[in-house]
Amino acid sequence: MQIAYTVSGLAVGFIVGLTGVGGGSLMTPLLVLVFGINPATAVGTDLLYASITKSAGAIVHSRKGHVDWKLVGALASGSVPAALVTVAILHMIGVEGRVSSGLITGSLGVAVILTAIALLFKERLVKLARTGEGARRWRERHAYRVTALTGAIIGVLVTLSSVGAGALGVTALFWLFPAMATVRIVGSDIAHAVPLTAVAGLGHFAMGTVDLSLLGALLLGSLPGIYIGSHLSSRVPEQWLRPALASLLILVGGKLVL
Repeated sequence: MQIAYTVSGLAVGFIVGLTGVGGGSLMTPLLVLVFGINPATAVGTDLLYASITKSAGAIVHSRKGHVDWKLVGALASGSVPAALVTVAILHMIGVEGRVSSGLITGSLGVAVILTAIALLFKERLVKLARTGEGARRWRERHAYRVTALTGAIIGVLVTLSSVGAGALGVTALFWLFPAMATVRIVGSDIAHAVPLTAVAGLGHFAMGTVDLSLLGALLLGSLPGIYIGSHLSSRVPEQWLRPALASLLILVGGKLVL
């Protein structure tokens, strides 16, 4: 089974490197639906997996000056407290009980479907955000307050499902900060995901919903998978890859919700 986990990590890492889609939207459903792992354990393990894998990316982006730390701070001011509150609620109601399992599975399905929608409509949303004087003025006044609120929503969603810090966070930032360079939005989102997934993951670890042997097996496969996928990403036509991946996510999300 450890070999199967490593091969799955390799496949998911390859897709992440190829498309840039967050691993949680692929890895967590795979663990739940294919391997039959308890939803809470799948989420908790994937959160620590994400914090480790995204740390390297955050360091690279930071060294290149691609991180807007004010933006990261605004997101974290909402997401980290929200993650702590969500962990506390899961602990009170029993993280591996029927209620929590249903909540986690349903949240995972919704988060995966939202990720698919974000993949399909991100470019249209960015184009819409860059037009309209009224919307621009509103963002100038309220962007950072709304960013903190967005962080809080993402914090809850990520703690429950391990999904949302990637595609959903980037899409929200594109709408809130349309004039910001894409590389700075991506770098800032990755940098923000590190403390969020670490706090949420350590919260799950304290509740006993992290499988360290599973974590090691996934990392063993995913790290070379991400490396290979990243080097091949420029050779794969995005116009069919993105819709295909989004369609797969909608099917998976629908199965989890239903």
